[in-house]
Amino acid sequence: MLKVVDLACRRGDRRLFSGVSFALEPGTLLHVRGRNGSGKTTLLRALCNLLVPEVGEIRWQGKDSRRLGEDYHADLLYCGHLNGIKGDLTGIENLRVAAILDGNPVDEGRLWSALEQMGLAGYEDLPTMALSQGQKRRVALARLLVSKAPLWILDEPFTTLDTDAVDLLLRLIAGHVSDGGIVILTTHQEVPLTSGQVQQLDLGDEPLDRCSP
Repeated sequence: MLKVVDLACRRGDRRLFSGVSFALEPGTLLHVRGRNGSGKTTLLRALCNLLVPEVGEIRWQGKDSRRLGEDYHADLLYCGHLNGIKGDLTGIENLRVAAILDGNPVDEGRLWSALEQMGLAGYEDLPTMALSQGQKRRVALARLLVSKAPLWILDEPFTTLDTDAVDLLLRLIAGHVSDGGIVILTTHQEVPLTSGQVQQLDLGDEPLDRCSP
């Protein structure tokens, strides 16, 4: 379970949100919503321990996520606004490095299969700088196919994807939630988020302590 209690985050002198609380059981998807500048990306980065919240607690399996350190990060897969891939490496090299950094060495054949499933057959050994923006996003999202992390945190994962890739990603998310995983995501695109138990968290001007089904 992921439990967040009275979280508040600030950017410079401006408080983005406060009083954010929710608890996510296995098999749950949380859709974080809000206008631009409301703090959606900041919240997701705080959940990944990439920044320190002003106040509040983030607990994973009943323990403080910061005290868990690498044990927490091993259970977490984060895909941010940027793809997090290196342009001078090929798709297969990027996926191989990501698997090692995730502490999840993966059989080589599975890496090639993941890129093929993402619609990148024939592009696996090209430097990713030569790929389109949509193809680069597919390389980044191929991590979802090889990761063992139960918690996925995805910031605008559908950006630059075509219809086929959106449909594939929706199936991956639905499958992860069906298997007992937890997904937290933001998206400006209208997509059918109907995976298992779906909750919504709205970030706005007022202090928040609401998370609605």
